[in-house]
Amino acid sequence: MAGVNDPAPDVDVLVVDDDPVVRFGLTMMLRGAPGLRVVAEAGDGAEAIELVDRHSPDVVLMDIRMPGTDGLTATERLRGRREAPQVVVLTTFDADEHVLRALRAGAAGFLLKDTPPDELVLAVRHAAEGRPVLSPEVTRRLIDRVAGSDQDTTRDAARRRLGLLADRERTIALELGAGRSNAEIAARQHLSVATVKTHVSAVLTKLDLNNRVQVALLVHDAGLDAPE
Repeated sequence: MAGVNDPAPDVDVLVVDDDPVVRFGLTMMLRGAPGLRVVAEAGDGAEAIELVDRHSPDVVLMDIRMPGTDGLTATERLRGRREAPQVVVLTTFDADEHVLRALRAGAAGFLLKDTPPDELVLAVRHAAEGRPVLSPEVTRRLIDRVAGSDQDTTRDAARRRLGLLADRERTIALELGAGRSNAEIAARQHLSVATVKTHVSAVLTKLDLNNRVQVALLVHDAGLDAPE
């Protein structure tokens, strides 16, 4: 039986990029971090899916723009699975509609390819723990830059989805949309952190979403804000 002081299990990572130099650099950075293990590398999305089947990584670092099956398509296919790995998107430009589509598909977040090694390692650890790799505030700024024209056509649908929630759950969803942590929500709503976590889980289940970033996207689409 594992003891309370036993080290956490390794986080298995799959690195996906069509540039072998980029793959090598990412792999070397990750292999230098304790508790992280690169189990395989892939040069395109199709190979990535095959290697996920073979190695069952915890986290996939996924380049967006690749020939053949691109990273966006691969992300959508992987995140649609019942036992899906966490996906962190790699990109050169943060204001990119492809990044936004990946986040909507359930990616934990995105990283620029020139992200410093310590931030890369931290992002992988956060993704493995089911935590978002970027804050909802960053997500909202991304939406504002690349998807503002979509707001009118998606607002009604987003509000209908949020209408599935009970009043307290809807309040929690709006707080998530404002980028607040569980502790901040608990203080604002006079709840315990454990109760907030329960409500967050209920929100994700009822809306059939994978993570808090997707909730933030939905709240933004609905054009709603949490009360001050």
